[in-house]
Amino acid sequence: MNENTLNSLGYPQIQKNVADCALSYLGKRYARELKPMADAHLIQIRLEETAEAAALIRFGASIPLPSLDGMETIMDLLGTGYLFSERDFSHLAQFLRSCAQLMKYMEGKSGAAPTVSRYAASMILIEPLLSEIERCIHSGRIQDQASKELIRIRKKITVNAERMKRKLDSLVSKHRSIMQEHVISQRGGRTVLPIKKEFRKQVKGSVLDESGSGQTVYIEPVELVTLQMELAALQAEESREEMRILGDLTSLAESYNREIALNTETVGVLDFLFAKAKYAATMDGRTVRVNTQGHISLQRARHPFMGSSMVPLDFAIGKTYSSLIITGPNTGGKTVALKTLGLLTLMMQSGLLIPVEEGGEMAVYNEVAVDIGDGQSLEQALSTFSAHIRNMIGILEQADTSTLVLIDEMASGTDPGEGVGLSIAMLEELHSRGATVVATTHFGEIKHFAAATPGFENARMEFDTVSLQPLYRLRIGEAGESYAYSIALKLGMPQRIIERSKSLSDQSISRERTLGFTSPPSETPVLTPDRSVPESDGPAELSRRNQSKQSKDPVGHHKKTTTRESDSLAPAKTFRKGDRVYAAYLNQSGIVCDVEDSRGNIGVMLRGRKVKIHKKRLTLHISADELYPGEDYDLDIVLETKENRKKRKLMGRKHVEGLQIELPPEE
Repeated sequence: MNENTLNSLGYPQIQKNVADCALSYLGKRYARELKPMADAHLIQIRLEETAEAAALIRFGASIPLPSLDGMETIMDLLGTGYLFSERDFSHLAQFLRSCAQLMKYMEGKSGAAPTVSRYAASMILIEPLLSEIERCIHSGRIQDQASKELIRIRKKITVNAERMKRKLDSLVSKHRSIMQEHVISQRGGRTVLPIKKEFRKQVKGSVLDESGSGQTVYIEPVELVTLQMELAALQAEESREEMRILGDLTSLAESYNREIALNTETVGVLDFLFAKAKYAATMDGRTVRVNTQGHISLQRARHPFMGSSMVPLDFAIGKTYSSLIITGPNTGGKTVALKTLGLLTLMMQSGLLIPVEEGGEMAVYNEVAVDIGDGQSLEQALSTFSAHIRNMIGILEQADTSTLVLIDEMASGTDPGEGVGLSIAMLEELHSRGATVVATTHFGEIKHFAAATPGFENARMEFDTVSLQPLYRLRIGEAGESYAYSIALKLGMPQRIIERSKSLSDQSISRERTLGFTSPPSETPVLTPDRSVPESDGPAELSRRNQSKQSKDPVGHHKKTTTRESDSLAPAKTFRKGDRVYAAYLNQSGIVCDVEDSRGNIGVMLRGRKVKIHKKRLTLHISADELYPGEDYDLDIVLETKENRKKRKLMGRKHVEGLQIELPPEE
């Protein structure tokens, strides 16, 4: 999966949450390395085993998982020639004992959790190694019975210590009067007597140290020198024997390297598995059926980070339609719906249970491609529109029948007319490739396109028009509105600005009706900002010239336009080459350059580009006879001349060439 997708949908937080539920270093490592899979069969197995583990936890089972304390060092150094210490072997012995307990416990759970039990059954008891460690080491110390030689050496050390104790008692009794204190001291590992400085010549021996004040000297009596040399030799012999024993134990452990590694890995996998189950318990996660046909059907789905505070989402796609256009007001939950679907898909493909009702079904995708957020970057000098285009180009590079595409706020960040056209072309391309697409938008033209195109469906986020509160419920099969005025007023926008905005909107709609460009009654009018149109391409300029012609009689007197005369502005059933027509959904006018084909699509030259538009989406503005008086004009020369002129005006600007848009008929 693309890293941008994982980050945009919050997948790293899922990895962290699962890792926090793990106990061992290995379980945490597996959680941090968790990634979505694309094998539907393997995903179903992972979901079932996670569900088994979750059931065990739900019924109060306490799984005796080994903690793996100290095992990370052992596994890193095993087989490298490193000599393990008594502490290392204590950790290894505890691990081996815990493995035996886990195997015995899971054997009794084979009926309730057969898949999980098989993990434990794959582990290996290493009794010889455990017995040898327990014989040689106890409480972090090598036992006397670890070897016969060690028994012999330690007996000699005991005898030597007894002789030295008797000798010391005798010396203390002899020199009690000249000792600074009646305490035996150690200096450099040697036993000494603390003698007052002025009496040091009365004790035969070597001065090894003196006090800071200089009043006390520490003398090793000559009677102890031989005994202490014997003790040092015995202690060195003991140390060599202990190293030999630890070496033998290390060699024995290395001979079971594969078995220890297998058990360690299995415990890590089980810890990771139960960590997934624990995380599922925190959000009431359930398993779902998986398929590779693009079918998704979820009831009461919730975003894992929002929990019970989120209104559950009912969602379906993939059977009668594979592209869904979601509309609704800002703050209404459209983006949350997108992120919920995307993140739940990634979780499911990672073998995680998801917060939905039982009986859900989800599709497995090779790629989940997203365009959520404007992606603006001051460092990379990317505008909002540039970031969207960059994301869409990346999506097109990977989109196919096994791709889930999530797009937030289509047609945003640029001219609405061009943005809508580009968005519709993108939707058509993604649909032709068989991708599953879920997109959000505020533009009515995209809603109308979805309503009229097979394979597309509208949906809306519900909104309470009385309380002006979003309900955050998704209703599929209906297109929504933005409620911009109501929301702006509720958030504190001054009333006079709202009224002025409505007035401007009404004036815009009135002008469109005067020109014959209004949307059908069932459509929601869209107010777009005024912008300059080069030369005579703007509908306002064309209308002004046309009205000027129609409002004068042959002798130049103004007259009232009649119904018959205004019929030229009504939608025409047939168009000829050279007719100037207007496409309301693109807010652009152009010249017919290709006659109607078998599908009802007509070729229109729009701003130097040839596009295909269905005849039902076109309105005749000026007929060819009126636009080009006379019978001897050559349409190809006219179009070529206009196109060259347009190209000269656009020279030096960024523009898109060769965009072919073919729209199906409206219902």
